[in-house]
Amino acid sequence: MAKKKKGKQVRASFRKRQNTRVRKRDFTKEFNEDADGLSDQRTAERVSGKGDLTRKRTIVGSDAETDASGFEVELDVDAADSLRGRVLRVHGLSSFVSDANGKVWNCSVRGVLKSLSTDLQHVVVAGDYVTIRQFEGSETDQAVIVRVEPRRNQISRTSRKRQQIIVSNVDRALIVASAKEPGLKPNLIDRFLVTAEQAGITPVIVINKADLVDTADLQPAIGVWCQMGYRVILTSTITGQGVQELRRVVHGRDCVVAGQSGVGKSSILNAIEPGLELRVSKVSSENQKGRHTTTTAQLIPLSVKPDESNDVIGQDDDSEGDEYASLYRKGHLIDTPGIRQMQLWDVIPEEVAGYFRDIRPFINECRFPNCSHTHEDDCAIKWAVADGKIDARRYESYCSIRYGDEP
Repeated sequence: MAKKKKGKQVRASFRKRQNTRVRKRDFTKEFNEDADGLSDQRTAERVSGKGDLTRKRTIVGSDAETDASGFEVELDVDAADSLRGRVLRVHGLSSFVSDANGKVWNCSVRGVLKSLSTDLQHVVVAGDYVTIRQFEGSETDQAVIVRVEPRRNQISRTSRKRQQIIVSNVDRALIVASAKEPGLKPNLIDRFLVTAEQAGITPVIVINKADLVDTADLQPAIGVWCQMGYRVILTSTITGQGVQELRRVVHGRDCVVAGQSGVGKSSILNAIEPGLELRVSKVSSENQKGRHTTTTAQLIPLSVKPDESNDVIGQDDDSEGDEYASLYRKGHLIDTPGIRQMQLWDVIPEEVAGYFRDIRPFINECRFPNCSHTHEDDCAIKWAVADGKIDARRYESYCSIRYGDEP
């Protein structure tokens, strides 16, 4: 967390919509209505970057790491009359926040937070640790979010040239795909893997509906991911295959469940956590695409423990020392809406190869330091593909991501 000085005044950029037009333009209409009033019109305007023309304001806070929080500044708040909590879900202008005692608050967002200039599509997202303040004189569950704490990590994508954070502050990502109805999309899984590598989140590949196909047909794709060290779990909510293993994976962790629409994310959550009864829908018979049954990301507290206490992946607890995480040690499952396209955020073409575990070891063996690994001579990665050291499909996935093609 960035160091801050209480009461420090800093200059912060605000959204463009906060600026008002300095000079009115419709003089003809004003002349017809009030000709004498034109003598009061402004005849000059300042262009020095101050006053009504500037997008910067002075606020109380401290400089923050933009990559960690999404904001240029960290607002200063009085801890005496504030509470700490975590965002469970966001519905329109309302954010539902759970405090340390388990009480859920219906919160709006402080105006200055919504006005700060940022690349974020939404200021507050599920999984955020926040500081809230109850409305003065109110005895209800109404409160306001006065500060969003720096995010430890986030799963995000590009949406309309802005950053859409799907969920923040998670330990593991369950990348869910289906063996059939809809069919397996390895390239989309690769994009999720790149996002997880970028965020430093442990990915687990879950292939659902395994009962609909012969598992031998899935072995070529599964084998490639397993050779790189990724864990792959075959599941079926009909037969119960893989459900107990998933319970061991998610126990005591905050795990986001992400993937394409119709792959059975909500069904898997219902199987892991009996009694949850999340709404599910069948895949369209016309185009084999899922329907958007889940409309918003939400944190679901875990209550069911696995039969075995050991974790098959290992104790990769990244939340040590987090003053907020100690309040939420039981773990959560985070259900998310289906994603049909995954355009990466803040990944330049030159960085893509570094996020591929199988391609990364060959990068320094190329003849040219700025090799794109697509058309150059003496490219070690192209030679590795030809020799079978790198899977040809994975290489095609790399090229697709590098040149911005849709999955």
